[in-house]
Formats: sequence, C-alpha cells, structure tokens
Amino acid sequence: MQAGKQDESPTVAALLQDSAERLKSSSRSARLDAELLLAHALGWQRVRLFGDSDQVVRPEIAQRFRDMIEERHAGRPVAQLVGSREFWSLLINVTPATLVPRPETEMLVECALNRIPADEPGTLLELGTGSGAIALALATERPAVSVTATDLSEEALKVARYNASTLKLPNVAFRFGDWYKAAADNQFDTIVSNPPYVTDQEWMLNQFELGHEPAMALRAGRDGLLCLKPVVAEAPAHLKPGGWLLVEHGFRQGPVAARLFQEAGFSAIATYRDLPGKPRVTEGQWLGDDD
Repeated sequence: MQAGKQDESPTVAALLQDSAERLKSSSRSARLDAELLLAHALGWQRVRLFGDSDQVVRPEIAQRFRDMIEERHAGRPVAQLVGSREFWSLLINVTPATLVPRPETEMLVECALNRIPADEPGTLLELGTGSGAIALALATERPAVSVTATDLSEEALKVARYNASTLKLPNVAFRFGDWYKAAADNQFDTIVSNPPYVTDQEWMLNQFELGHEPAMALRAGRDGLLCLKPVVAEAPAHLKPGGWLLVEHGFRQGPVAARLFQEAGFSAIATYRDLPGKPRVTEGQWLGDDD
C-alpha cells in the first residue's frame, strides 16, 4: 500500500484484500478491521461490501481509507477512527478522551440489571463513566431509575453528555469529580464502576494496544488496585441499606476484589466469570451498619 504503487481505480474487493494483508501483522482481526473502516469511508453498511465487491472506489475515498489503515496499523483503535463503537446494542460515540467500550464490560451491565428491579423507581451511581456506555445501557434498560454518572475528565463528560442526548435518555445526569466526591453525601440503591485496573507492568507491555487511549482510564499503579480500593472501601457511605456495589476488574483480581468487599463489610459477595471463563465482575450487598 505504498504511495505511487496503488491502483488509481481500485475495487472494493481489492482494497479489502490489500488492507487486510497490511494489518495482518498488527491486528488479530485484520479482515474485520478493514471491512469496518472501508464501510465507514464509503458511508455504507458493512454488509453492502460483499454484494458490491466489484464496485470501483473513487480515488479520494480510497486514499482516505488507506490513511485510516495506516493509523490502525500504528495501533489506533478502530472505534476512534470511525468515531463510535456498539455497546449493548447502542451506538456509543468515542474520542481519544474516552476509553473504547469493551465487549466484556457488557457483563457488568448484565449483572447490574439482575440487581435492579424492572419498572421500579430507584437510584444508580456510576463512577468513572467515560463515554457513558455503562450508564446509558442501564438507563435504557431501567427507564424508571435515576442515573448519576461521574468522571474526572471534562472532555470525557462532554462525550457522555452527547451520547445521552443522541440516545434521548432523560434519566441520566452527569457530574464532574473524583470518585465519590462528585456524589456529595447522596446515597444510592446501586453503584457500578469499571475503574482503571491495568498494572504498571501491563501498561508497559501493551503500549501498542492501549497507548492511544487515555492513561487515566486504564492505569492503576503497581498492583492495579489504586482505584479499586477506594471505590470499594468508600461505597458503604453512599449506599442505602440493601444496596449493591458491582465492579469490573482484571481477570487476575477476582480474589483480591472479593477480599476488599469483605473488608468493607459487604454481604452476599460473588464474582462472575466472562465468556472466556475469566473472573470479571464482583458484587456485594450493603446491609447497613450493625449499630
């Protein structure tokens, strides 16, 4: 795909073949990445690529696509290049200021829904909302629940507010602040969070995959617990009796997450595994102070 060696009138099929080959060494989903980026460049639904594979692509569009392929080859996430990512069947806009929503995070939404009664009023707090994906998914499924979503990044909150407006979700409010400081003295029926949990070593070893996303949404110190500890320890002060805390964590952090819940005084503590079988979400119920 070097300049000057490109067909001036490439077909869809030729572009896909060349770009998938280009990405083979840098992406585990080279063909899918190429399809998503070409569909975006053309303004098509992805399925149309297969029916119109012989169609010639205009040179300016082909060049725009090739530029995106080079950025993807350099490690930039597809979601950033196209500006959005599907999460819980919602189209979530993302920018370099937000973490790209991961498929495994849908498990946190699923577990939370099991603890939030349908069609009943309630209150929910999400800490570290980023693009708003988790809060918006829960707000969609539980429209009677009042959702408060917080973040320490104003740029991320701008994206989250835009997503809420686009999805027409009036039951979500966004607050700026560091963890529970943004919630003031309010108490909630449910608290959810996908805090940073990448260790310093994991961050250094995975710069190619993670380097284009905000470090403050990923890095959590030497043991990856820098954020998880306060999220769990301070939760009781912000939960109503009988309320639930649910957090996503790294697959190696299941036992330590459960221990943190125990030390904070939670009951009914459980850790759930994702589809590959790795510990991913831990929950606990706050029954209230003994006194």
